[in-house]
Amino acid sequence: MARIKYYYDTETCKYEKVKTSYVEILLNIGGFVVLAALFSIGILHFYAHFFDSDREAQIRKENNELKVNYEAINTEIGQLYKVLTSLQERDDNIYRVIFEAEPIPSTIRAAGTGGVERYKELINNTGPNNELLLKSYSRLDHLKKQLYIQTKSYDEIVKLAKNKQKMMACLPAIRPLKDKDVNTLASGFGMRIHPIYKVKRMHTGLDFSARTGTPVYATGDGVVITAGNSGSGYGNEIEINHGYGYLTKYAHLNHIKARTGQKVKRGEMIGYVGNTGTSVSPHLHYEVIKNNNKVNPVHYFYNDLNADEYQKLIELSSVENQSLGGN
Repeated sequence: MARIKYYYDTETCKYEKVKTSYVEILLNIGGFVVLAALFSIGILHFYAHFFDSDREAQIRKENNELKVNYEAINTEIGQLYKVLTSLQERDDNIYRVIFEAEPIPSTIRAAGTGGVERYKELINNTGPNNELLLKSYSRLDHLKKQLYIQTKSYDEIVKLAKNKQKMMACLPAIRPLKDKDVNTLASGFGMRIHPIYKVKRMHTGLDFSARTGTPVYATGDGVVITAGNSGSGYGNEIEINHGYGYLTKYAHLNHIKARTGQKVKRGEMIGYVGNTGTSVSPHLHYEVIKNNNKVNPVHYFYNDLNADEYQKLIELSSVENQSLGGN
């Protein structure tokens, strides 16, 4: 019940009731309503700031779950990249070395990026989570491309493995002269004194000293591409293409038994030691050419030598002496 207010009237010397006009009543009511509204707004703002609505709470929960799942997925993608990197390293440094295949260039393995624009149509609005999704799509797209390149590499390795037996038969893996016919390895691969000019020059093969007429054997399966006198310092020579990037040369021969275009097997006799061309004594000059580069033949004599014999041959070939012929 509202309290009645009085005031003291000095003229009548009595207490009179305070009469409130309708305007004052309306102003009081209006002020109360405004104050109540402001207070309510303040309470709602405070509540909204510190407490989520059911919808907001659900959205916030979904966002947190998306972030957790995004981090988990990207962790898994990172692990897959590590596995792929390991496979790539083994492919280049083990499998391709065994089968003597060139490693895949890094520019091809990188596989490039892009192609993620097609995923944007799957996302209807914008927001921070969508950027996270696009980033994940980009990494997955890149990973798929690199995995495809690796599978194609393994297809090539499988093909090489199937041909390994044939390849191993073609490699120049034995000495071109039989043990009983070899007097000595006279000169090795490297800088040697030229027998004619008496200056150090690059000696691109091995010189085996042997009697004229000593049989010479093909060191691997292949096809004869040269059989005759080239008019150079090599004299009578034979050159065999073994495939897989390998060629072998047999020079200063006395007599040639093989003919151009003939297919030969490892250990097959192809000619005889001689003293033709720029040669100062009967010997066989033997070369191995790999991918158009002349390499040290001594590294390929692993098929008919034990460890002690191979070590002895290495020691003999490293002596910097005079070669027995020049090209």
